[in-house]
Amino acid sequence: MLGFLLRLLPFWVREPVLIAIGSVLGVRLMYFAVRDHRLVPAGLGVVFLVFTAIHVHTVVRALRARRNPSPASTASEAAVHAAVQPQPQPGNQPQPQPQPQPQPGTQAGFGPPPGPGAPKKDHNAWAQAVAAVALFGVIGAVLWAGPRFMPSGDNTPHPASCSDGTHEELPKAFKQTPQPVTGEELCKALNRPDLAKLLGTPGETASSASGNNNTALLTDGKVAQPDAEVAFDTYTVHVSATYDDLSTAQYVKLMKFGNETDIKTLSVLGRPAVLSSDHTMKLEINLATDGGSGGPVQQGPLARTLSVALDRHDRGGYCDITVWSASGALPNDAVLLDIARKVLPSIPERPAR
Repeated sequence: MLGFLLRLLPFWVREPVLIAIGSVLGVRLMYFAVRDHRLVPAGLGVVFLVFTAIHVHTVVRALRARRNPSPASTASEAAVHAAVQPQPQPGNQPQPQPQPQPQPGTQAGFGPPPGPGAPKKDHNAWAQAVAAVALFGVIGAVLWAGPRFMPSGDNTPHPASCSDGTHEELPKAFKQTPQPVTGEELCKALNRPDLAKLLGTPGETASSASGNNNTALLTDGKVAQPDAEVAFDTYTVHVSATYDDLSTAQYVKLMKFGNETDIKTLSVLGRPAVLSSDHTMKLEINLATDGGSGGPVQQGPLARTLSVALDRHDRGGYCDITVWSASGALPNDAVLLDIARKVLPSIPERPAR
């Protein structure tokens, strides 16, 4: 379709258009080839530049032919002009023709003005060519420099999506729990546009986000424990809600018998809460061998967790918000508190039983 439209254009418009397009694309592709050190853009750039050179040569030849017509064409025009002149007949004496008198205002040495049938010279060929090249040169310059100088329409980082469009059936424990939150709802509550800013890394974008409708371990699938996780380049945030009968006070007592360190009790949005630290687990899998092989589970980097009761009266159940990084660096506890204040309103408080 584009080729058909180009063929409909006059020669002095079509050729400059092709030259402008070929030169802009050729130079742009060569720029990419030099910047990225790739051969494919370089080859395509050479093709467009050769295409442009051919059309430039065609335009130059046409301009030369228009400016300096060939002698052969001049001779043929003279022969045709002589053929149409009346020839004298035998036996007849040519009658003397009256000589035209010079008209007032005419000067000797100047021929008669061209008649209505004389061909007119096209003095606009150069103007058309220059105007077309200039127009498409401006368009090419705008396309080239526009992304560099024009502000982007949206500079806000777009986090990864939580849902893949499929809805799995909830486990039986969720149906037996009053007003439980689902993994997808937790993911949407956690995967906020300002989560990276809350973590102190505003320039990062979430690389992955997921939510699951799990059940707690060692409960035979009777305790709902939905969770969600959002990962960035620096930090990973994990949120889970456990709908058991364990109160926060009892949970603190269990922590003192475990490996958790740096325990600190506090209140978040009027709910009992506790801060603790523990190491994550590290599992290495070697895919180079047949079938893959895994080493023993090792101790991973340190993680910081904020556990908050699911209701103000601490009737049982809690929400864990955990942050860790591969380097072992941890944000301040204030970061966990800020995340909790954003996520907890999306989790309904556990009703009285």
